[in-house]
Amino acid sequence: MSVTLRPSGQKMPLVGFGLWKVPTDSCADTVYNAIKVGYRLFDGAQDYGNEKEAGEGVRRAIADGLVKREDLFITSKLWNTFHSKDHVLEMTKKSLADWGLDYFDLWLIHFPIAQKYVDPAVRYPPNLLFDADAGTMEFEDVPISETWAEMEKAVELGYTKNIGISNFAGALIIDLLRYAKIPPAVLQIEHHPYLTQPQIIALAEQRGIAVTAYSSFGPQSFLELGHPLAQTVGLLLEADPISSIAKAHGKTTAQVLLRWATQRGIAVIPKSNNPQRLAENLNHVDFDLTPEELEKVSGLNVGLRFNDPADWPGKIYIFA
Repeated sequence: MSVTLRPSGQKMPLVGFGLWKVPTDSCADTVYNAIKVGYRLFDGAQDYGNEKEAGEGVRRAIADGLVKREDLFITSKLWNTFHSKDHVLEMTKKSLADWGLDYFDLWLIHFPIAQKYVDPAVRYPPNLLFDADAGTMEFEDVPISETWAEMEKAVELGYTKNIGISNFAGALIIDLLRYAKIPPAVLQIEHHPYLTQPQIIALAEQRGIAVTAYSSFGPQSFLELGHPLAQTVGLLLEADPISSIAKAHGKTTAQVLLRWATQRGIAVIPKSNNPQRLAENLNHVDFDLTPEELEKVSGLNVGLRFNDPADWPGKIYIFA
């Protein structure tokens, strides 16, 4: 199953593999094994710090004849410290070199936040803090229009087939569409039953922008980070009505959570190191939830966002 991106017409798989928090020492094997299982979309980012290793897994799979490059859909993301027109294309090329690729299928702005430039020779990935000892963040006054113009150049130069945005709010998307020569093909957002975000999904659909959901299992991804909210709410993988719906269909709760998104045309990028769960996550589209079941799952919404820059040291209220 796939979604057709505009304006390129390229098809993006509805199910992919997310590379956030995949350790560098196992990333190449993880990517290789995911390709072996059948994954074709891989979602990476400069900030994840594992692009070289992910690229190793891809190259090994190609060398072994498992896939061709054109069979894969590779996404990566521009980090906050590289928003200036002086750095976007330079850092696009760096990410391509790290992956060992000639082009990305999708290149996203990771956050609508411009932080002070950190030379990759000094520290890469730069992470959140400009000064780790002081625990401070520093910012630059770079408008999204400047960054987007360079993203468009990346398309024109053949560095990427599609460009898009991540963690953008509605008003910023509407403003971006006023001046974009190449509109964003994809919007990536945190999306799970505790945070359904129906209005921004409706806006994306209205404007022809595909949506990719991250953190489809809600608090699960944030427990190991010690996130206080993740430790105080119930796990979606164990919650009703998801568990009862899973039992009714003979599926896992993870498959129900993923199908809740993909059945509505929203792409998902779960990850797992477990071979059985890898296959289950990929092969979750052979059943449909009833309209009533979809509504019950959506009824868990409480507007609970786990990935919020307002919680960062700099307290950036991009979702205000």
